[in-house]
Amino acid sequence: MKKLKLIYIGLILSASLTSSCENFLDTELATSITEENYYKTPADAHTALVGCYDGLQTIWSGRFGLPIAAEVMSDNTFGGAGASDDFGYQVIDEFDRARSAVEMNLYADNWIAYYKALYRCNVLISKMDQIDWSSNPELRQTYESEARFIRAFLYFDMVRLWGNIPLITVPTKDNVPQASPDEVYKLIAEDLKYAVTNMKPVAFAADADFGRARKAAAEALLARVYLYYTGYYAKADLVGAVSKTEVLGYLEDAISTGGFSLLPDFSTLWPYSLDKYAGEANPEVVFSIRYTYTSDYNGNTDGNHWMVAAGMREFWSYPYGNGWGAATVNPRLWDAYSDNDTRKLGSIIAIDKERIPFDKQPNQREYTGYYLKKYSPLVDKDGKSIAVEKGAVNFMIGQYQDYFAIRYSDVLLMAAELGSPNAQVYFDQVRRRAIKTGFTALPVSQDNIMNERRLEFAGEGIRYWDLLRQGVDKAAAAIAVSTSLPNGGVPAAKTILASKIQETKGLSQIPNTQITLSNGVLQQNAGW
Repeated sequence: MKKLKLIYIGLILSASLTSSCENFLDTELATSITEENYYKTPADAHTALVGCYDGLQTIWSGRFGLPIAAEVMSDNTFGGAGASDDFGYQVIDEFDRARSAVEMNLYADNWIAYYKALYRCNVLISKMDQIDWSSNPELRQTYESEARFIRAFLYFDMVRLWGNIPLITVPTKDNVPQASPDEVYKLIAEDLKYAVTNMKPVAFAADADFGRARKAAAEALLARVYLYYTGYYAKADLVGAVSKTEVLGYLEDAISTGGFSLLPDFSTLWPYSLDKYAGEANPEVVFSIRYTYTSDYNGNTDGNHWMVAAGMREFWSYPYGNGWGAATVNPRLWDAYSDNDTRKLGSIIAIDKERIPFDKQPNQREYTGYYLKKYSPLVDKDGKSIAVEKGAVNFMIGQYQDYFAIRYSDVLLMAAELGSPNAQVYFDQVRRRAIKTGFTALPVSQDNIMNERRLEFAGEGIRYWDLLRQGVDKAAAAIAVSTSLPNGGVPAAKTILASKIQETKGLSQIPNTQITLSNGVLQQNAGW
């Protein structure tokens, strides 16, 4: 009797997400699982689906979490990190491997984690036909839709980051060559259309299993994919599979039936607002990657491991906790906000403005006086990590703040961008919430929408992709900079060349270990 590999079942069954999802996650583990006795019942499928969601928790748990890395690649932040650290964040920031001779394997951990997560989804999807669904035929569509949504989410990350990747849809040990981006986007479109078609609409207020992907999330993600693909590749539709009219229809459906709304106060979206925090399950969250504080060094990877990177370098000031000082905010982002925009201090820790006695400049590279706020680690008034107080092993792997992957404001702004008859209403809703005093309506235009998106989603890992979908040349011009920043307290030149972004087409380095392991089947991206 052939035993299943660890990645098939062992990792799946060890999955856990967050304590607030306990009803969804409670599973009874089998003591002897084989290919012959598993994937027979809906309960088996449920356990495997939990493993698929668990895969989302792991993809950014390595050295470079994509939400932070995407901010670094954009014009929002610099690489930052410690004055004596290696130059990994600078390589990402400047699109230049020559910045560090040892940086040959950027995103090595991420690559492995993505394909492990994909493996889980592929196994579950491939086993659907052998499961007995007679007791609840509709459950198959629900579970398969969720697995396909997760697979699409994973592949969308990967194809944007690396461009040319192996496309794997069934469990395999083969040395798979890179597919064309169109092949990957075709699968993404198919998976999301399947999810939109087969998921039952569940309004936010009625959703007892918050954290699971619902129809509105699939509709919103499909719109995000459409906008990126048609922009970056200058195409009229999404690989011939999805049109602009269809996408707008999906967004309008999410708006009218999803039960979502904007919180009145932008700051209450984020845990730094303390007792005013609206919580992880609030009506502005369309889809989130859920985390908890129970990560350890024995195989449990369910915490938000990437958050610590953006914390103030080795310094806390209630309620903001210490971290590694990566992604120091470009002053141009601070200056882009009007003073009456509540998102200014709602998104950025301003050392001088908030009278924070920061004294670690000698330990900080590329210090600007500004740090990201939305995903900052938090401490109590005595400087003790709140995550640790809840039971985390330490503040580095124990952060538990959910990542709001899709917010309702994004749905509104995408619908406005795609030409909704209600475009001005949607656009104004987002801006009115942010600008409490002195609101003046702006016309809906591509430039105004893109600027609004930058202000609304600063620090959330969205800006870089918004730049790239306007064209590599335009992104390169926006990101390029020549300035001087303190490194360890000493002024040093900081240069990001537009030519480097153009040479790489905005794509990232494929880990060289993967190219070596493939015996040259995989090819490195241009410029790396």
